[in-house]
Amino acid sequence: MSTTTTETPLTTSIDGKACAERVLDEVADDVARLADEGIIPGLAVILVGEDPASQVYVRNKIRKAEAVGIRSLEYRFDDTLPQAELLALIARLNDDPEVNGILVQLPLPANIDEASVIQAILPAKDVDGFHRQNAGGLWQGLPSLAPCTPTGCLRLLRETCGELAGKHAVVIGRSNIVGKPMAALLLDADCTVSLLHSKSRDAAALCRQADIIVAAVGRPGMVDANWLKPGAVVIDVGINRIESETGGERRTRLVGDVDFAAASQVASAITPVPGGVGPMTIAYLMQNTVTATRLQRHQASAAEPA
Repeated sequence: MSTTTTETPLTTSIDGKACAERVLDEVADDVARLADEGIIPGLAVILVGEDPASQVYVRNKIRKAEAVGIRSLEYRFDDTLPQAELLALIARLNDDPEVNGILVQLPLPANIDEASVIQAILPAKDVDGFHRQNAGGLWQGLPSLAPCTPTGCLRLLRETCGELAGKHAVVIGRSNIVGKPMAALLLDADCTVSLLHSKSRDAAALCRQADIIVAAVGRPGMVDANWLKPGAVVIDVGINRIESETGGERRTRLVGDVDFAAASQVASAITPVPGGVGPMTIAYLMQNTVTATRLQRHQASAAEPA
């Protein structure tokens, strides 16, 4: 007598590191083509203060820029830097034709107004994609620099899902950095998009209707298996540091907004934390620097007299 067993396919862990390397290879090819034209893209990175996480992020960004052939300029200041001096530096970088991208690492010290700093960056050099002109252009479908994290998420979704048109996507979180631009990018990809936030009613029931979930709220493990439709694709943007004690030793580990173990029993594919979205953010910062370089060349050509 034979016994037939039905096994549930294993959930795919979406490899953000591998996808990021493919993006970086594409960027390196673009940089090489620009170099053939005598153009070397330049990225200026500004760090104010001693935040440990920011120190790591800036170091990684500089290293990746050098790896793909982008010329990097690094400006470091302590947290006593006056806002006026920071704005004066940004003005000089805006006017420097050899600087194609300007990135101010966030968060900034309390004595500096982040919004004023972001709006001071020339939109065509705003490689973070946070300037209001870029945000408006994204929603209107105009050529603009989009924030790196949601753009990286979209690339992961395209590689995982293939055609996105017609799929129902739920974005959890409405921040200007991830949630809102993610919704705009998904709409542009012809998805049906629901954008959830702290005032949304019965968020779990809305998520259970989704083919795609992008979680970006900063609440560890908020999304579990009960929030998911079987076979959904889950992109976890959350990076939460959790303290735990093992054998009398305290440790810090990174977890996402999604309960990875539980969600893996239901989702068809999911990004891990770490190793999922994080590498894509830096990869698309490099891509945005190349895009900004080409955008500035186009603007300069258009401004030349006929």
